[in-house]
Amino acid sequence: MKEWAKKFYKSKAWEETRNAYYISKYGICERCGRPADIVHHKVYLNPSNINNPAITLSFNNLELLCIDCHNKEHSAKLPVSDGLMFDDEGNLIQSPPPLK
Repeated sequence: MKEWAKKFYKSKAWEETRNAYYISKYGICERCGRPADIVHHKVYLNPSNINNPAITLSFNNLELLCIDCHNKEHSAKLPVSDGLMFDDEGNLIQSPPPLK
């Protein structure tokens, strides 16, 4: 998690919005229909919009995703790079080697 976003993501307002949105989507990924756990911001948060509730807390800017769909969303915005993925908190990490 980026330093500038920590206060927001630990806020009661985000916790309540995240939980309400999760419940409203029945815990199902909006893209693939599998169980989901990441409430994703369609308009990515940045230091200039982190205090704008129309972006940070509006259901219109949220999407419930599973980890795979969330990884696909963010990796589509990155240059092709083998072995990278996002963890449950949205941090870029090295993916484990494939199972044989």
